[in-house]
Amino acid sequence: MKIAGFSFIRNALRYDYPIAEALLSIAPLCDKLFVAVGNSEDETLQLIQNLLPGKIEILETVWDDTLREGGRVLAVETDKIFQHIPSDYDWCFYIQGDEVFHEEGYPVLRKAMQQYLHNVEVDGFLFNYLHFYGSYDYLAESSNFYRNEIRVIRNNKSIYSYRDAQGFRKNNKEKLNVIKLSCVMHHYGWVRQPKAMQDKQLNFNKLWHDDAWVEQHVVKAEEFDYGTIQTIKRFTGKHPQGMQQRILSMNWKFDYDISRSKYTFKDQFKRWLFRSFGIDLNYRNYKTIGSMK
Repeated sequence: MKIAGFSFIRNALRYDYPIAEALLSIAPLCDKLFVAVGNSEDETLQLIQNLLPGKIEILETVWDDTLREGGRVLAVETDKIFQHIPSDYDWCFYIQGDEVFHEEGYPVLRKAMQQYLHNVEVDGFLFNYLHFYGSYDYLAESSNFYRNEIRVIRNNKSIYSYRDAQGFRKNNKEKLNVIKLSCVMHHYGWVRQPKAMQDKQLNFNKLWHDDAWVEQHVVKAEEFDYGTIQTIKRFTGKHPQGMQQRILSMNWKFDYDISRSKYTFKDQFKRWLFRSFGIDLNYRNYKTIGSMK
């Protein structure tokens, strides 16, 4: 069984992406990592080149900055690097630049990949997600943050990145058949120094919208205002080991009175359905055909 890791990145240093931590978190499970490094305005290429010499293969790419609808360019970059992976790899472990896989999931993921290696009905594996917000001590609770997503797929080139690269589809927009695992992916996309977060918001929205929309909807400020979120809660678990140094070097203070958290009626109803009956009304870009713990 051969396993490839794959990712894409651009301007990692400018926007403070934990891409090194991301790649290192999946490296123990992968025979090789394939990374599409886009045309950057910082030293992202050098960062990736120096990270795991001999284990990372880099594909230098140029982003199409005219693709400004629905984050489509992110899916295009994902597809570039997925298609670049040789056919002799069985499974492909996808990770984005602001995600870190928790090492407690290594055993169950290894077991699942081995168990379903020859079961072609299984297209991939579904992980649980934790979305951190403002600092490494708080989790976003709104239903706007997805609960699960596919991050390991079979090396089947009919599979492609869907919409803004959150998930995958195959053939003619068919949802993937997945096994739900107890593995956890930590998403740190909303944890940055406030100035870096504001810069990221301004530029990242340009991947979804035209200049007029960005001018009207993105608040002009020196720093991002984290206090606008409605519902967050304290994180009481453990971060991945590879995140410890980054967490210790956090150089801003996040103040939020969690007693202010107020769930919308929609979120309250969805939470009640899920906790009482296991019914999940959130958007699901996959078909779950089994589970493993």
